[in-house]
Amino acid sequence: MSESDVRVAVTEGERDDAFAVRKAVFVDEQGVDEELEWDEHDDPDAEAVHFVAYRDGDPVGAARLREYEPGVGKVERVAVLDSARGEGWGRRLMDALETEARERGFDSLLLHGQTTAEGFYHGLDYETTSDEFDEAGIPHVEMRKSL
Repeated sequence: MSESDVRVAVTEGERDDAFAVRKAVFVDEQGVDEELEWDEHDDPDAEAVHFVAYRDGDPVGAARLREYEPGVGKVERVAVLDSARGEGWGRRLMDALETEARERGFDSLLLHGQTTAEGFYHGLDYETTSDEFDEAGIPHVEMRKSL
């Protein structure tokens, strides 16, 4: 592995790095209550797959994938540090996540995207499938993509 890549977080250290990015983006930057940010899918024995992006050895991005229902994966907690935005890390995270989703047999993905990121997901061929709704005090829309 290079010092700059996206990988499945398999070690405790990699998971901690992913969680540190999520805390920086969602809790510290966006003001999400920590009680809402962490859930049962973050437990070490949970079925969720965590991803972490590294730039020059430092964690800059994170994402999570879990089964939503048979054949459908749910994309969650996609985050890139402010200092690394605009460098393609979000796309690289999503490419790695979608590859893993296909390998796990998912035929489609669902996500709740912040409305400010809706254009980013449209650029990755996700379609908006709901009206705007509130999640953790932030406007979101549901989006889906066939794999």
